[in-house]
Amino acid sequence: MSQIGKQIVDFKVQSFQNNGFEEVTKADVLGKWSVFFFYPADFTFVCPTELEDLANLYEEFKATGTEVYSVSTDTHFVHKAWHDTSETIKKINYPMLADPTGVLSRGFDVMIEEDGMAERGTFIVNPEGEIVSYEVVAGNVGRNAEELLRKLKALQFVAANPSEVCPAKWKEGNETLKPSIDLVGLI
Repeated sequence: MSQIGKQIVDFKVQSFQNNGFEEVTKADVLGKWSVFFFYPADFTFVCPTELEDLANLYEEFKATGTEVYSVSTDTHFVHKAWHDTSETIKKINYPMLADPTGVLSRGFDVMIEEDGMAERGTFIVNPEGEIVSYEVVAGNVGRNAEELLRKLKALQFVAANPSEVCPAKWKEGNETLKPSIDLVGLI
């Protein structure tokens, strides 16, 4: 069943960010664009490469008014320990959400129940708290933060310009389309 338009679950979790712990709730997410980036577990193999890729583009995500939240079923203490021991994870400045009870993983429908871990799920959430894009990838394949940023910018553009749509591979500044009967069969 599609998750597009689904309101995110009410939640209250701990996060690790900027060498400290802080509570994050659904209320903190509302009013801005958000990316929820689920990954199976800390101290693994593909996960740090993805999280570093996001860290390298974090300022660009922030420039769009978007907060990035990485999420795993590890505790905030484990996030801190990973941050303290991994040169790759030390590069992360975005909040790392701790989901040991699975409230987020189940709420976004990415929990692997038999393993107690999340699938590689990526969700873009609009300021109203609705999922407007999601992708779930097999556990052995990493994701691309550049493509995620491109999709985010396209979603923000069409939200601000509801009479236009973004074609394949659209990038900020490129032409868009204005759907009308005049375009039928011409593309």
